[in-house]
Amino acid sequence: MKLKQLEGLLGGLTQFPNPKVELEQYPTGPHIASRMLYTAENSFDDITGKVVADFGCGCGTLAVGSALLEAEHVLGIDIDPQSLELAQENAADLELDIDLVWSDIKNLNLKVSQSIPQHLLLNRKQFSAGVHVDTVVMNPPFGTRRNGADMEFLSMGLKVASQAVYSLHKTSTREHIKKMALRGCNARSAEVLCELRYGLPQTYKFHKKKEVDIAVDLWRFVPKAQQ
Repeated sequence: MKLKQLEGLLGGLTQFPNPKVELEQYPTGPHIASRMLYTAENSFDDITGKVVADFGCGCGTLAVGSALLEAEHVLGIDIDPQSLELAQENAADLELDIDLVWSDIKNLNLKVSQSIPQHLLLNRKQFSAGVHVDTVVMNPPFGTRRNGADMEFLSMGLKVASQAVYSLHKTSTREHIKKMALRGCNARSAEVLCELRYGLPQTYKFHKKKEVDIAVDLWRFVPKAQQ
């Protein structure tokens, strides 16, 4: 699939009608999402044929994009059931099959060999928690509402992924992110692939401008070998 086709399909997805500020819910725009996934696949072969998990999937943009790029299996995880319902609708509209799990990232356990309780699944498929995840993709909270939220996502991503974690973080936190990833989050390497402009729309009442451009880094983290 070509980049423009991917961006166009992601641009048609339904986004948050009532975003929750406490969860820092902002849409991952089709421009930035398509480039993130396209880079992961075309530069590193980390999507097609792989098991991909979208942490904090929201309305499912990165999960849907991974499925469009023919990931073998896609898992979307979020703490907000309303967002997961939207993600399910977005996947169904494009006739894509993804698993959706209602869970706090902090309490996520994909390594145990047991079934995830049915009430935590938002689709019909049975899902084994003993899944092997190759790649984690995510647009985590920046940590502006709750300090350290971004590092919770990164730490768990590096515990779960066997191959790579792709994540967006504010450019202003670059040195902090690299230091924390290498020293405390199980990363063997941490590389900024490119700097992007995140067009943040006027979403909440305290936003004064219609849109603000935020400089963000697209990171690729490689976890240390699992024991």
